[in-house]
Amino acid sequence: MTLKPLELTNGTAVVTGGANGIGKGIVKALLEKEMIVIIADIEQSVLDSTVEELSDFGEVHGCITDVSDPDSVEALADYVFSTFDKCTLLFNNAGVGSGGGGKAWEHEPNDWKWCFGVNVFGMSNGVMSFIPRMLKSGQPGHVINTSSGDGGFAPVPMASVYASSKAAVSCFTEALHHQLLLEGRDIGASIFYPSGGLMNTGLFNSQRNRPSELERVKNPSKRKPMSFEELKNMLEKSGREVKVADLDALGRFVVECVVRRQYIIAKDLDETIELLHRRADAIGRFEVPPHHEMGV
Repeated sequence: MTLKPLELTNGTAVVTGGANGIGKGIVKALLEKEMIVIIADIEQSVLDSTVEELSDFGEVHGCITDVSDPDSVEALADYVFSTFDKCTLLFNNAGVGSGGGGKAWEHEPNDWKWCFGVNVFGMSNGVMSFIPRMLKSGQPGHVINTSSGDGGFAPVPMASVYASSKAAVSCFTEALHHQLLLEGRDIGASIFYPSGGLMNTGLFNSQRNRPSELERVKNPSKRKPMSFEELKNMLEKSGREVKVADLDALGRFVVECVVRRQYIIAKDLDETIELLHRRADAIGRFEVPPHHEMGV
């Protein structure tokens, strides 16, 4: 089944993790398309300020949501469908790091629970709460899940938990898209790989939203999270040329790809394609595939 291009004007979009970073760039682009946008985020103050900032550009609403909590996501879906009677686009965009980092055997169960709770179960909760209602509405729609080149294409070895969560997002989205096509209801899925430069997003300090019950127990993390500026400076000192992504431009790019139902949404994939070929060749030789030196 070939999906028709989407008409977004007067449609309704939900963006989880939409109060800052890449999500905020996507929200701005959706408002430019004259959509009604519901931002779902866990930080009340940031959510309120973003809604206030963007309200001059279109109809935007905020809804406090913990994507790792099925009841919270179900309440979000109740609100969207009871208020607007439809959801044209669902962006499962909220994400966190692992909070641990380093060697795989040095992580704690709570690192896995927190990272997968947001990155994987947050996505699945969105799918389970929204897609049945989207199908029932009989209207065209699309689901966009945010993955990462770190895991989605190849892992950064020292980010094993995070990379594993993003690999799960990529695999799940591919299966989801095939299942949606079989429904024949003009609803599909896409996978978004943030790309096009270094991202100045809240992922660098996602630890700020880590629940107290999921903190590390045996070895509380004493490592200060690396900020965007610190990472940028470190890469520049190592001799790398650092391109910083324009998140507003990236948001517009994502939305244009969604309009034409592009499955893989990403920029600058030449090096990634070459890496994927080398990985396939290594697998064919029964060898360990090469990995990312640096995440996308």
